[in-house]
Amino acid sequence: MAEEDLLDEPAEALPRVLKIAGAVLAPTTVLTGLLFYFGRLHVTGFFRYFRVNYTVLDLTANDYLVRSADGLFVPLTEVALVGLVGLWLNRLLTERLPPGPRRRALRALAPAATGLGALLLGVALLELFAGRRLFTARPEAAGLCLAAGVLLLTYGAHLLRTAAPRRPGRTTTGTGVLAEWGCAFLLVTIGLFWAVGSYAIGVGTGRAEETQAGLSTAADAVLYSEKSLRLAVAGVTEVRCADPDAAYRFRYDGLKLVLQAGDQYLLVPVSWTRANGTAVLIPRGDGVRLEFAPPGQVRGDTC
Repeated sequence: MAEEDLLDEPAEALPRVLKIAGAVLAPTTVLTGLLFYFGRLHVTGFFRYFRVNYTVLDLTANDYLVRSADGLFVPLTEVALVGLVGLWLNRLLTERLPPGPRRRALRALAPAATGLGALLLGVALLELFAGRRLFTARPEAAGLCLAAGVLLLTYGAHLLRTAAPRRPGRTTTGTGVLAEWGCAFLLVTIGLFWAVGSYAIGVGTGRAEETQAGLSTAADAVLYSEKSLRLAVAGVTEVRCADPDAAYRFRYDGLKLVLQAGDQYLLVPVSWTRANGTAVLIPRGDGVRLEFAPPGQVRGDTC
């Protein structure tokens, strides 16, 4: 097989692999399920930071789908950019370099890509099967190692075949190439799912940290209730209204609204910390009312 034919293996096999993958992923239900999955991981990271079990909030499918964009935008952009640069470099190698420099580049690039790919794949497998947390600060790095390692190994093997002397009568079957790139595509997809899932949890946690940092400047959520809620929460004060005809006899100061989901208000005190803070869930209904006021506004002892 000619050198140019071997170099064109990915160009011939990848479209067929991507066509098969597209046939599987194209249905709207599959894509919606994937977005729902990443949105749920984002929600998990966000509410885990506040030590709240998100299953009690009656979040809707739209809530998960909207949050999925926050955890997917950056990874998809980075993958697209890296893929574009890789395609440009491969085209430079296969189409722009003269035969002599191309052979020298192949001899140097093939073992380098193979060695680096094996190293990254070994790191990912160690994290996956040995139960050793190597990336505690950036958990998505393990999935990226798997995806990048498989890509580099596959491309390195392709370059080694290209650089090797061609034996008479030896051919590469289209089925073998398709199977090789299909397995590589599957493993890369698993690695990207692993990375994006970990990244989505991290983004959710980061958004929760931003919410906590902005509590002091966020609007006060003044909670009124028909009956005493007996909120034993540090930093929250209960004021009993003196007017016997008041519809809401009790007022609670010192709260901030994190969000409203379904029929629940998630509130935290302005002094909330992850170490010892308490989050409060209040059912939404006719018996309670929320008012929003500038932060730190003094309201006195009357309603």
